Amino acid sequence: MTANSHSSASNNLSFSMDDFSQALEQEQYDYHFKQGDVVRGKVFEYSSDGVYVDIGGKSPGFVPQTEVDWRGSSNVKEVLPLEQEFDFVIIKEQDAEGQVKLSRRQLFIDQAWDNLKEIEEKGAIVQMLVTGVNRGGVFGEVQGLKGFIPKSHLTQKEDLETLIDQTVDTNILQLDQKENKLVLTQRNIARSSALSQLKENEVVAGKIAKIQPYGVFVDFGGVSGLLHIKQISEGKVNALESLFQIGEEVKVVIMEIDTFKNRISLSTKILETYPGEFLENKEAVMANAEERLTNKKAQS
Repeated sequence: MTANSHSSASNNLSFSMDDFSQALEQEQYDYHFKQGDVVRGKVFEYSSDGVYVDIGGKSPGFVPQTEVDWRGSSNVKEVLPLEQEFDFVIIKEQDAEGQVKLSRRQLFIDQAWDNLKEIEEKGAIVQMLVTGVNRGGVFGEVQGLKGFIPKSHLTQKEDLETLIDQTVDTNILQLDQKENKLVLTQRNIARSSALSQLKENEVVAGKIAKIQPYGVFVDFGGVSGLLHIKQISEGKVNALESLFQIGEEVKVVIMEIDTFKNRISLSTKILETYPGEFLENKEAVMANAEERLTNKKAQS
């Protein structure tokens, strides 16, 4: 191989290495950032209206003051310390200078929606911090999101102002991220709590909530059961309205709790010592209902 050949090979090699280095450098700064992408970056500078973050592009990413924290914290240096790395979501793609806008707040919000979707699927309890009241119910904060509980879905329906600054347990009633809608309920929790206090073949006190031709519904504070007309007495029941009144407190025996059919069956005829006693002397049957049931159990 001649000297010229060595020189030519060397030049070609040198050119290839330079070209390769330039390609690497170009690749380093030729990122294509897309809106919605999550990127990791290091905080390196504060400005009067936000934070600059190195995310590996040809220009730094910028986090506006309003996008620093979902809690609305004014202490940017505390939330995003210098030289610390964090994840951010891109809320605006590269401008003419290659800069992208980032958000830490939106990242938390997206994660909160994902968390709540999982909670909804499991039917689990989620807590809401009540921050205000309006005519329709109460509103507040759930993992950084705005939530609302209609008045009809609250366990406390009066003096709602006393709930402000209180944390309440709820279940998710409606979840719609696109509409930014989060509606909650306490009904299921109240029912679960009341249901946990009830046991089959035990006497329990409740209030008459509704009277129907086929029987009366007894409310136990969040859950109700049916005292069917055939379970009231061994005697013939003619008019339920003459026997019961709405709001009246009665003692009944829980015969069956069917959680699958969402049904609680009740009885008072089991407390009778003779057929028709409940119709003739309801007060006496109610007065010592527990003792009567104990005697019935002993006899069986």
